[in-house]
Amino acid sequence: TACSGLRGFIALENKTFIIEPVSGHDTGAHFIYRVEELRLTPGACGHDFNTSSVVPESHIKSPFQSFHARVRLVLYIFLFYQKQGKDLEKVKQRLAEIANYVDKFYRALNIRVALVGLEVWSDSDKCPITQDPFTTLHEFLDWRKVKLLPQKPHDNAQLISGVYFQGTTIGMAPIMSMCTVEQSGGIVMDHSENPLGAAVTLAHELGHNFGMNHDTPERGCGCRMTADRGGCIMTPSTGYPFPTVFSTCSRKDLAASLDKGVGMCLYNMPEVKVLYGGQKCGNGYVEEGEECDCGELEECMNPCCNATTCTLKGDAVCAHGQCCEDCRLKPAGTLCRESSNSCDLPEFCTGANPHCPANVYLHDGHACYNTDGYCYNGICQNHEQQCITLWGPGAKPAPGICFERVNSAGDPYGNCGKDSKGSFAKCDTRDAKCGKIQCQGGANRPVIGTNAVSIETNIPLQEGGRILCRGTHVYLGDDMPDPGLVLAGTKCGDGMVCLNRQCQNVSVFGVLECSGKCNGRGVCNNKKNCHCEAHWAPPFCEKAGFGGSIDSGPMRLAADSVAITVAILVTLLSLLIGTVLVFLKRKTLLHLLFTNRKSTLEKLRADFEFCLLLQDLEKPSPPQKPLPADPIGRRTRFGHSLTATGVHIPGTGPLPIPIPTVPRPPPSIPLPSRSDC
Repeated sequence: TACSGLRGFIALENKTFIIEPVSGHDTGAHFIYRVEELRLTPGACGHDFNTSSVVPESHIKSPFQSFHARVRLVLYIFLFYQKQGKDLEKVKQRLAEIANYVDKFYRALNIRVALVGLEVWSDSDKCPITQDPFTTLHEFLDWRKVKLLPQKPHDNAQLISGVYFQGTTIGMAPIMSMCTVEQSGGIVMDHSENPLGAAVTLAHELGHNFGMNHDTPERGCGCRMTADRGGCIMTPSTGYPFPTVFSTCSRKDLAASLDKGVGMCLYNMPEVKVLYGGQKCGNGYVEEGEECDCGELEECMNPCCNATTCTLKGDAVCAHGQCCEDCRLKPAGTLCRESSNSCDLPEFCTGANPHCPANVYLHDGHACYNTDGYCYNGICQNHEQQCITLWGPGAKPAPGICFERVNSAGDPYGNCGKDSKGSFAKCDTRDAKCGKIQCQGGANRPVIGTNAVSIETNIPLQEGGRILCRGTHVYLGDDMPDPGLVLAGTKCGDGMVCLNRQCQNVSVFGVLECSGKCNGRGVCNNKKNCHCEAHWAPPFCEKAGFGGSIDSGPMRLAADSVAITVAILVTLLSLLIGTVLVFLKRKTLLHLLFTNRKSTLEKLRADFEFCLLLQDLEKPSPPQKPLPADPIGRRTRFGHSLTATGVHIPGTGPLPIPIPTVPRPPPSIPLPSRSDC
């Protein structure tokens, strides 16, 4: 709606203009002026930690090809209420403008920033807010961790304050802290009359959370905006005109951070029901009543979505998501997000949702790097990797004696962080590997920036000689996270891990109890669910299935299951047909065998009887009396009837032999010859 006038900026190739309604006029009059005409309080970011990436450029994955995330940004405001004349609606409108600007800046990096919460502190402070930016940041991040996160899930929180910080600081944030429980946030001073000023500072501090470092001259960053036109967002000091674009260094820093596992939570879709500002077709978020939302009409390039009505075109069934291709859902089991490192887990399409499941990773405490490290917040932490980050390739952890001697000092160069009074704490011997990291080898000086120096300590050995221990000291604010401290989750011994600057048993994470329910056929993810191997089914990997988890989708394609089912059915059908054929063939063979056997036996028996008969006929008959006629008819031993056909007449010759009546054998069986007998 334009009921309250139009507010924003118009970015052309060489110029940027600001548009805003004329205050106190209801005629619809607007101011349009060049961004150079804005006036603001000159200031700088309180963070001056310039990290140059140690990842070779050829190995950096382009964030524009591999990364499409939505950051759920929660803004918390202090003193805006008083500064804006106690007009709550004016405060909300200003914050909405700031969030819109930040979202617009980050779209160029393929990142969307969604405002899901806004809180105005009008009665009292919920955490101490002072002119000391270090203390304010520390207190705000502590309040976020203890109070805010349990009540309102989010990825990052920023405090926008009307308090003027000491010195030239207008913003401050920890580096590479996105998605972490302890440090995913920052503080911003509202230093300009126009919301664009605070938006640029917020985008800058958010960039530090993402792992972006300052665009210093020695880095040789490419920026399509010259300094007189504002330069780029991550410049160390903010002037006017305001910068609105990111440099090549920022893009490389972001890619390197994502490659290391920073920002594991960013792949999850924000809850659209809690988006601040209400529903709107064209904001790029599919809300209730919408089938799709590809942004404004002039920016929509989606062939499946109608940008005007936020409805699907034609017979399209989907328009967005990694599991939507050519307006159709990809089959279940299609890989939609690869694992980014040894502590990450892959995700697969479910076949029912166009969006890839929320990102999941290994439960904290899982062994990684061949048991040389432990997973923590989706990143494999160990001393060697941190030494390489600080000193470059060839660096390695120093012997344990370096950690023990240096970190027992309790000074800025050797400590286990700070105690409740803000003083550097000495490390106990068992916690020494959780203090300032000690390395050997690598570059001659730290590779993390111009404000980092090498702290070298020579420790004499009892057996003679000395050992060189190399630590770092980075000139940051008193309350800024020290990049020279061992990272939380780092392995400090067998079965031991650094947590809160103490070397604790890895069982504190509960990974063994969680993995125990997976029956040895899977691992436990960060949501405490089993991620099963390829041939076992979640939730407990105890039955045959397609792998994966209830969070990540099935590991194997649905087509595979269809193919397997068809193969099984074909196999069973073939076995059935084969069994029937064998049965019928066997029956036929038995019948033929029995028939042939019977015929053969009958033939052999007939041949045998006939041969015996011939032998009897050839024998000379002994003299005997004439036999009387047998009225009954005797049966021979062959079973044939013999009848007397004549009588013997003495003197007339031999006794006539009656010829037996023998049944004619079947024509198919020839009579045996005499030679056969």
